Amino acid sequence: MADSGVTHLLKTRRFLPLFVTQFLGAMNDNVFKNALVILLLYRVAEQAGLNGQILVTIAAGIFILPFFLFSATAGQIADKFEKSALIRRIKLAEIVIMGLAVAALFAGDTWFLLGVLFLMGSQSAFFGPLKYAILPDHLAEDELIAGNALIEAGTFLAILVGTVIGGLLVLQANGIVWIAATVLTLAVIGWGGSRFIPLAAPADPGLRIAGNFLSETWRIVARAAEQRSVFLSILGISWFWLVGATFLAQFPALARDVLGGDATVVTLFLTVFSVGIGLGSLLCNRLLKGRIDARYAPLGALGISVFMLDLYGSVAGLAPPDTLMNAGTFVADVGNWRILADLLLVSVSGGLYIVPLYALVQARSDQAERSRMVAANNIINALFMVAGSLLAAALLGAGASVPALFLIVACANFFVVVYICGLLPDVLLKAALVEIRGREHVEALGPRAVIVANHVSFLDGALLAAFLPGKPTFAINTQIAQRWWLQPFVKLFAALPVDPTNPLAIKAMVKAVAEGRHCVIFPEGRITVTGALMKVHEGPGMIADKADAEILPVR
Repeated sequence: MADSGVTHLLKTRRFLPLFVTQFLGAMNDNVFKNALVILLLYRVAEQAGLNGQILVTIAAGIFILPFFLFSATAGQIADKFEKSALIRRIKLAEIVIMGLAVAALFAGDTWFLLGVLFLMGSQSAFFGPLKYAILPDHLAEDELIAGNALIEAGTFLAILVGTVIGGLLVLQANGIVWIAATVLTLAVIGWGGSRFIPLAAPADPGLRIAGNFLSETWRIVARAAEQRSVFLSILGISWFWLVGATFLAQFPALARDVLGGDATVVTLFLTVFSVGIGLGSLLCNRLLKGRIDARYAPLGALGISVFMLDLYGSVAGLAPPDTLMNAGTFVADVGNWRILADLLLVSVSGGLYIVPLYALVQARSDQAERSRMVAANNIINALFMVAGSLLAAALLGAGASVPALFLIVACANFFVVVYICGLLPDVLLKAALVEIRGREHVEALGPRAVIVANHVSFLDGALLAAFLPGKPTFAINTQIAQRWWLQPFVKLFAALPVDPTNPLAIKAMVKAVAEGRHCVIFPEGRITVTGALMKVHEGPGMIADKADAEILPVR
């Protein structure tokens, strides 16, 4: 089993060059985007006689548009060709695009700048399927959680650093010169880093690339929808980006209009949020220890709602001061620590929620179409973010305050938590209980197994459902299964009701095991009345023999 920690990955060529390439690319995007937003608001729009806020909204849409247009094509290309060479070409294209960005910055032409932004979005759309689909090619399955944790933590740190650099430099004396030098330097270093990414064999070299991107977009999304675990993970990721994008977009208004803070307070909020995502991502890796499952996703989603509700409670009804305060003044007020704690804990919960979902998409997708599944994820992510932005704009336009928007998002997210718990009740139970010893013996079992356990109480079934990997089948007496108080618990696992008085019951269990299931049987046939082991019946042994299955005893 590979080391499930994160530090060893940063020392390996199979991960570090990709991490550096992704980090610098994300930073570069945000240096230019934030510099562009500030230029549009404070210089370009005024000189051109245009509305700055409208231009900023248009800019956001222009950057997302290529994800709708090109993700399907990008996914096909990534599956058809060798990935490391594609990444190098895309990073080379970034140098050319940043050269155009420099020309646009010096020209100060609004539409030239927006055109470059569209090219940057296109470059990101083509890079997206590659950066996630290549991870399973270079990492062991039990390293995917660690790899995704580092990618997510690094991405949010890069967003923070790029946003701060772009904002600080662009309005300085010779600010455009500094921005131009920065974006070109980052693009060149990123291309240099990409040259060290190891080869990744083509997933489907015989694939024919469809010319109609609209029909292909529909086809890959429909294909993703056919794979339940993959599609549910994609929907979960997309919901995170809807909530996250809506949340982040309100930081300037929260700081200025609600709390009376200046731009440094916005930067403080971004810093806390980015650090929290990183901490949550690394915490998720530590808790899962390399296992790919969504057991902590419901708890992470619940944390987002709980701490966002507390944030609403801490800022609702506040009257901002007459003069704007800086970050130092804001932090000096102990009363504001609750706000910072809520921001941190919302983002920690987000990191805990998002990391295993990316790993599930990678691990559960067919290798031949993994890039296209990542592309489907990017398309649906973009749809959700656009929908979230439009809904937030409509609510704010209707007179809702920023705190009220937080309340609405927190409540909507709570319903998503309930939905997740309904989809994954066994996963939630596993997250709530304690680990047991001997898990490695279960993992070593073949596809067919009879698991026999002593019977102490009705809690035994719930405990085994919590600790056994996957979703084992439980042989349960039909009379007991029909008891009303047991019905909610029966839904937590795959139950196989059997009538012990019916001679065909054994045949049904043999068939279940022979189909490749792990079947749990209590061989005593009843709960102990002495606290010690009761008579063990020979049925489970016969079932294992007839189904050619292994037997695992559990105490």
